[in-house]
Amino acid sequence: MIDWFVNTLRTYPEIAIFLSLALGYYFGSFTYKGLGLGAVTATLIAAVIIGQLGITISPPLKATFFLMFLFAIGYGVGPQFVRGIAKDGLPQALFAAVVCVFCLGAPYIAAKIAGYDVGSALGLYAGSQTISASMGLGTDAINRLGLAPEETKKLLDAMPVAYAVTYIFGTIGSAIVLALIGPALLGIDLEAECKRYEAEQGGKKETGGAGTAWHHYELRAYRVREGGPVVGKTAHDAESMIPEQRVFIERIRRGSKIEDATADTVIQAGDIVAVAGRREVLVSLIGHAAEEVDDRELLAVPVEGVDVLVTTKEANGKTLAELAQWPSSRGVFLRRIARGATATEIPILPNTQIHRGDILTIVGRTQDTAAAAKALGVADRPSDVADVAFIGAAIAIGALIGALVYKVGDVPFTLSTSGGALISGLFFGWLRSVRPKFGRIPTSTVWFMNSVGLNVFIAVVGISSGPGFVAGLQQLGFSLFLWGIFATTVPLVLAMYVGKYVFRFHPAILLGCCSGARTTTASLGMINDRAKSQIPGLGYTVTYAVGNTLLTIWGMVLVMMMT
Repeated sequence: MIDWFVNTLRTYPEIAIFLSLALGYYFGSFTYKGLGLGAVTATLIAAVIIGQLGITISPPLKATFFLMFLFAIGYGVGPQFVRGIAKDGLPQALFAAVVCVFCLGAPYIAAKIAGYDVGSALGLYAGSQTISASMGLGTDAINRLGLAPEETKKLLDAMPVAYAVTYIFGTIGSAIVLALIGPALLGIDLEAECKRYEAEQGGKKETGGAGTAWHHYELRAYRVREGGPVVGKTAHDAESMIPEQRVFIERIRRGSKIEDATADTVIQAGDIVAVAGRREVLVSLIGHAAEEVDDRELLAVPVEGVDVLVTTKEANGKTLAELAQWPSSRGVFLRRIARGATATEIPILPNTQIHRGDILTIVGRTQDTAAAAKALGVADRPSDVADVAFIGAAIAIGALIGALVYKVGDVPFTLSTSGGALISGLFFGWLRSVRPKFGRIPTSTVWFMNSVGLNVFIAVVGISSGPGFVAGLQQLGFSLFLWGIFATTVPLVLAMYVGKYVFRFHPAILLGCCSGARTTTASLGMINDRAKSQIPGLGYTVTYAVGNTLLTIWGMVLVMMMT
């Protein structure tokens, strides 16, 4: 039975890949206090174990899935990357670039001192900085060194060994350094700083919401009394009587007739008005001054919650307070802001700026949300249909450009097909954010391309290097783990001090900037927990976009530096 199983995997190596994915995703899903191996490392370990059986896999398969992964990465961060190098995000983009230099320098110094070969140095870099994608570009660079096949294979086999040993602390250690040690090193009270930031931006922390019995926004009916303060006023003037609160008179029953209210509708005594607003406003303010009635017909209006992809030039860079004054915002309430490839949740504060590529979840009457969506961009309604023609063409174009080789003297320079796919993803991801008529890739499809594309690549690497993994681990020893600690910790500590004293970021977002530049989502989650706030996420998205791009490219650069 065992012989049949082994021979089957050797004959049909695709089965070994899917088995690696199954084990990797299953065991990678286990966490302790938010920390775990993750799917990538767990898949690598499973693939290495399966690779002990001596399974041979066709090389083009690895490259195909890696191109798909890199394009998805670029597509997801494109809008934030472009904004990061523009005026409003420039400080965070520059900070991310500086941190990326630290992240390249520390592993390079460690590898040189320890005397590691190119493959081990690349694995040390990828694992300590938790940037698995860099191994793909680094692999391309090693293959172009012109070494003997057996020497190339030796270097490529050493890479996953160093990666697996250093990745665990790269993940857990970055969260500990930033979330637990960072505030003490910087001398800040993170929770207090986030509260201060919220106060400066005109916001306050709220509880409840979607998934709970408490609803943020409601529609209620009230009877207008004779001599009441709103009699004879227009709907707009009546709404303005509650300053700094967004309430809207949506409909009016006058006798037996029901009509939609506009800003110019005049309210009369005896009218029954349907008022939409925050629950506490309706209960505490209006509820004490007016008679609430149960008018089912008046309140029976079509409402919806819809995601809107921000694409218009007019909305780009505007604060929520400014957008609230737009006529198209009447009757619409904002429930959530998601930004970037990791869908980082952005706090809803009056001074929060909205940018192209953001996803706004708005609620209100159907006609109101449609008007708001048109002004902001396009409604991103649920769909499982992807523009596959666009995906194939974009990856092909990027890979063709990347395959070009330029010579400066006798030195060849090339992006490689991998680098070309990444740059293509950045460009077309940005283009989609400003021209949303084509190139739709649903979030679930982007996730699949990103996660499964990378893990198939990792599975092939692990299976191919399996036979030499144990020998490599014995050769490198425990010192590799210690060098991994050095390579993980030093850039993060430097980043915190540079962010505080050179870039002078607000303490509430500083650690979020550090997490983004190092593309460590696990640390951002722990930072938010420590802060009891989503404010640190404001520093994550631009730095993540820049960091994810540069740290991936650094895999190729490190090989050049080591050779």
